Amino acid sequence: MEQYEKLEKIGEGTYGKVYKARERNTGRLVALKKTRLEMEEEGVPSTALREVSLLQMLSESNHVVKLLCVQHVEEHKKPVLYLVFEFLSTDLKKYMERTGKGPENPLPPALVKSFMYQLIKGVAHCHKHGVMHRDLKPQNLLVDDSQDCLKIADLGLGRAFSVPIKSYTHEIVTLWYRAPEVLLGTTHYSPAVDMWSVACIFAELVRKVPLFPGDSELQQLLHIFKLLGTPTEAEWAGVSKLRDWHEFPNWKKQDLSKHFPTLGADGIDLMELMFAYTPSQRITARDALEHPYFDDLDKAEVDKLENEAIRVHEG
Repeated sequence: MEQYEKLEKIGEGTYGKVYKARERNTGRLVALKKTRLEMEEEGVPSTALREVSLLQMLSESNHVVKLLCVQHVEEHKKPVLYLVFEFLSTDLKKYMERTGKGPENPLPPALVKSFMYQLIKGVAHCHKHGVMHRDLKPQNLLVDDSQDCLKIADLGLGRAFSVPIKSYTHEIVTLWYRAPEVLLGTTHYSPAVDMWSVACIFAELVRKVPLFPGDSELQQLLHIFKLLGTPTEAEWAGVSKLRDWHEFPNWKKQDLSKHFPTLGADGIDLMELMFAYTPSQRITARDALEHPYFDDLDKAEVDKLENEAIRVHEG
């Protein structure tokens, strides 16, 4: 690790600390994720191995933060794993806050569209490789300021999914971005949970405030049902059989165009497709990329971002 000069600690995750550092011989900035290994005597914890193997596979996309290399070292006679990532100057939450909070300080609609396309492209890449992120939120989306390039980070909770979809741990996704099937205690969920999170991020990009800021699972469901209507068996078969279903107040679906007056019909349509209650009917990332909302986006420009960054990375 002598080749890196640590500049400052920029975060602390479940598995260890994250530092901003400089590569001594090139001057390039990197993020070092220090993973504690003392949790298991027999070597590297499975969580770290899982993250490394996923990230190496997913790093092919420019909309996933690149894992540059992995260093296994000893510090104070204890084994430590350093994951070396490309460094990005800010995250989407901070990026949005820079220009003020709330609908009166909107981002340019073209930028919202570009960020959404990049996010969905990154999610589609993860899903194509059999990976659900499960913790998508603005803090986990990093932005390269120089070219407004958005990248998905923190795949520490990502895990390969297989068909049929197995039962996974419930403690995922920050409440505000958590899909209703997870909140209601389903044991079988799918990549559709990521698309729900993407829809919540879409709403936040447009209005500059979180759409469903619940502080408990019950309150989170109430926020969702008040806006999107309380789901019935007719529109979501089996919903009343889910573990945490109660008799909820019977709210009617609100008109989203009144909540997002600047979005336009195509944007509202895409948001509604991502907010479908039945997980199997929620639009997939791959299909979302082809939605008419993106018809007037210069996709070649976004792809150029990708190629340029890949060239820089390979150079």
